[in-house]
Amino acid sequence: MDVSGAGGWDEAPWKKLCAEELEKQYTPSKWTVRLGAEETLKTFSQIGSQAWPFLVFVHGGYWQYGSKDESAFMVNPLTAQGVAVVVVAYDIAPKGTLDQMVDQVARSTVFVQKRYPCNEGIYLCGHSAGAHLAAMMLLTNWTKHGVTPNLRGFLLISGIYDLEPIVSTSVNAPLHMTLEGARRNSPQWHLEAAPVKPADPACPVLVIVGQHDSPEFHRQSREFYQRHASSHFPAQTLCTRGWKASFEELHDVDHFEIIWNLTQEDDVLNQVEPWPFPLVAAIHSGQHGPFSPIEFEEGSF
Repeated sequence: MDVSGAGGWDEAPWKKLCAEELEKQYTPSKWTVRLGAEETLKTFSQIGSQAWPFLVFVHGGYWQYGSKDESAFMVNPLTAQGVAVVVVAYDIAPKGTLDQMVDQVARSTVFVQKRYPCNEGIYLCGHSAGAHLAAMMLLTNWTKHGVTPNLRGFLLISGIYDLEPIVSTSVNAPLHMTLEGARRNSPQWHLEAAPVKPADPACPVLVIVGQHDSPEFHRQSREFYQRHASSHFPAQTLCTRGWKASFEELHDVDHFEIIWNLTQEDDVLNQVEPWPFPLVAAIHSGQHGPFSPIEFEEGSF
């Protein structure tokens, strides 16, 4: 991706923040309003049928924490309602680079498609750094992977879509991310590389942020969805690029609760009806029964 001559970088609003405020804006724990639920580890088992919708979940942790096992806390409520859940493993920093992580998530998605070619749709869901990695799949050239996944929707929760501010924070210490690397891996700046129209015009992209996420997380989510005409960014938004996008702010949740609450069957993202979000409705449109989730070990795809 060509990042040379990108206009408007010096006008980005985050550049007006002092170093201390910028660090605070990208430290989610500074914005929590209460303690979240404890993470619960789950053991996965293989399912027998291929004809299911698959939710492929990409965990967060600022690309340097977390694992597929720690992300299993939200599996049971989803599988109980008929959604096959795949939790992706990727090499976190400092072992893995951002370029490697993006490639691993792409190959994981391809693996699901190849192993379950009769699936009824693959829905990518990511939280925080995982939302960034999931969003990068909007830009993936699937031709080089030999198969185009049956992508039916994206659920991007409290994500970061412009990585340049991260370069100036302590988050970057284990990432060793250069300015060029940040720009190359910022989906905000490369939506023009994605198809003007998605392969499936009905494929929804939901950009979600918690009420108590930091103002910078709110700004990033809103601008990735659809920025105002006066913004410093070029006209690259999900809406202007032809995606069926929507934006939601979830009431009374912070950066951690928004994903931890998936452990609750009555959470807004788990409810069978009424469906508040079209992506969740699409996943459940087949009215499938409960089954067990699946897990792919690292290096198996």
